[in-house]
Amino acid sequence: MVAARCGRMSYGRPVDILVVGAGPTGLTLALQAHALGAQVRIVDRRSTAVRPSRALIVHPRTLEGLRPLGVAEPLLALADVAPTADLHVGDRVFRVSLADLDLPETAFPHLTLVRQQDVEHVLLRELTDRGVKVEWSSEVVAVQAGSAGACALIQSPSGPRSLDCEFVAGCDGPESTLRRAADIVWRGGAYREQIVLADVELDADLARGVAHVIVSPRGVLLVFALGERATWRLLASRPAPREHVPFGQPGPPVCRDELQALLDDAGIDARISSLAWSARYALQHRVADRFRQDGLFLVGDAAHAYSPATGQGMNTGIQDALNLGWKLAFARAAKDRAALLDSYELERRPVARQVLALTHLAFWAEAGGGRLPTFLRGVLAPLGAPAIPVLLSHRWLTAELIRCVSQLHMSYHRGPMTGAGAGQWPPDAMVSAAGKSLRLHELLAHPGVHILLHRDAPWLDELTLGPYVNVHRLESTPGAGVAVVRPDGYIGFRTRTLEPGRLSSWLERIGAAAVA
Repeated sequence: MVAARCGRMSYGRPVDILVVGAGPTGLTLALQAHALGAQVRIVDRRSTAVRPSRALIVHPRTLEGLRPLGVAEPLLALADVAPTADLHVGDRVFRVSLADLDLPETAFPHLTLVRQQDVEHVLLRELTDRGVKVEWSSEVVAVQAGSAGACALIQSPSGPRSLDCEFVAGCDGPESTLRRAADIVWRGGAYREQIVLADVELDADLARGVAHVIVSPRGVLLVFALGERATWRLLASRPAPREHVPFGQPGPPVCRDELQALLDDAGIDARISSLAWSARYALQHRVADRFRQDGLFLVGDAAHAYSPATGQGMNTGIQDALNLGWKLAFARAAKDRAALLDSYELERRPVARQVLALTHLAFWAEAGGGRLPTFLRGVLAPLGAPAIPVLLSHRWLTAELIRCVSQLHMSYHRGPMTGAGAGQWPPDAMVSAAGKSLRLHELLAHPGVHILLHRDAPWLDELTLGPYVNVHRLESTPGAGVAVVRPDGYIGFRTRTLEPGRLSSWLERIGAAAVA
């Protein structure tokens, strides 16, 4: 793929990976790849990291994936991990607790409310502490990418410079410059509704520690005390006007009277006393036809765009980054480099399509302006409201819903980087290792490949293991088998009886036997 010819002025020494975009996706990818030995540079066209938060939820699977990078605990320190919601349906209000869910397979059995800005701050601080600084006000204006590497032309405050690299990770959002330069089809369409966000002060009798979810014929309105420039954040849907708003960017502000009308239409007894900030966002539902073109990879919003229903955008982008980051870091030493790089699209694009179907259906029910969704919200929901307490009394039902939206069921059973019987995320459980009793995910909570030897399996003294391979013996697991956990947390290799030759071949295939 050639967007334009790179300039001749050098932009410093070559690097392994150029990350374009310093949102949650780009920061996560840079952090993981750097933790596994890759030389990384990260650029962003913005002049600063500060921007209004759109995403406000981090799902359990995302926290699990971020834990080995040392950022899960700092994120939880800034989050509400015991959220409670008041669900307003007709003239009834139901209290829903989203903490201490029946999810024994994860160390994070709760819904986590945290601002996107806080997520970016924690990731950026960790990356900076490791010596990688984001180069702000730096925009990639041209890319040449082929099987032998890539060259990017970057416009920065000091002028145009070219940078040689092995891979380019396009984390530059739904209006991705890199996707357009690669001429990758962006399949899907725009929604007829848009999202309105606002930070306000309210004169209202609303509990601050509770998220208020109001279901009305016009749509769903959320009111919660997570504003950044005022106490309350409002989130609502409404029909999109005719004027074009760039996708992924805040559009024109919404006036106070319009916001008040949204509250009044939802039946909330609240008056806006002051308006600190507001914006409208255009929405689309799309998935790129390809996630890779030679050495260029599309990640996060550059590869797929969803409605905000069920809070998938930031979470799916971070999980994309966790899948790709280790593969780019290990690629140089991988015996089956082509299959390793191909596996990113083969594993993540089906997930993107599944998430698109989920968010599309949920947004239709929450915000669709047609007769049927309006009837569901305005008539059937109030009629069925008396059954809600009964449904909420079944903890397993709430837990199963969180499993669905958090992708806890998602696996890579058919991926080229997973062997027979592998591809799933190992559930958290108590294990014994090195004479200590601890949780399995605690044992896996640092970067790299983790070889889990069962109690009677032989040691691996004859194998040459790379510096990012960790070996643990699970004294509490009987048998002579082995399971190998990839750096993104999924099991990549498993056998009931350890065969060192097969294990060695798999490690060589992914580049974990001799990473430079």
